[in-house]
Amino acid sequence: MSTHVITGAGSGIGAAVTRRLLERGDETVLIARDAGRARELAELHPGARTLVGDLSNPDRLSWALAHQRMPERVDSLLHVAGIVELGPVGELTPKAWHLQLNANLVAPAELTRLLLPQLRVAQGHVVFVNSGAGLAAHAEWSAYAASKHGLKALADSLRHEEHGNGVRVTSVYPGRTATPMQAKVHRQEGKEYDAARWIDPESVATTILMALDLPRDAEVNDLTVRPGR
Repeated sequence: MSTHVITGAGSGIGAAVTRRLLERGDETVLIARDAGRARELAELHPGARTLVGDLSNPDRLSWALAHQRMPERVDSLLHVAGIVELGPVGELTPKAWHLQLNANLVAPAELTRLLLPQLRVAQGHVVFVNSGAGLAAHAEWSAYAASKHGLKALADSLRHEEHGNGVRVTSVYPGRTATPMQAKVHRQEGKEYDAARWIDPESVATTILMALDLPRDAEVNDLTVRPGR
């Protein structure tokens, strides 16, 4: 049985991946921002374990996790959680920048640091669910795109550093996916949201599982997934 630590398991891609892993008998450990959210995740994903750690406050993650029972080995660490606040550079406040950089970049870096010993034991796999915005930035996407460009840099550096320890690192760059975050983006853009136009989260989950399940002689470094319609 493999053990997977997952952020963002409450909806969208994270929920789809968690369901698929549980269905095949793997152990999942879900990161929740607080005790109330942990209970919600446990109800949503029966059989999953939870750990409480607020990704919006990465400075406290080490303290929070030190007071909980951590898995002894981690076969994969899946960074799926993310937040987005759109706006032109001339209007984005430091609060908006810090919010996105903390949740989308600093927290994944800190969570990876804290779980690296367990990942090395298992010769595990770190998957960063990035975004098309991690490859190209557009108007009013500066803060989110900066956080995702930074996430690409984090993944690339980690891959070089941990290759000798047998830890694999994959970045997945989904295009627009039918998730609650996408609905929020459309509201911020002032556009009508039609989920049928975008990638099904299950399709992105399939690509993530493909990367996880590759034999040890191969490693997917970067995987771009675009809407097929």
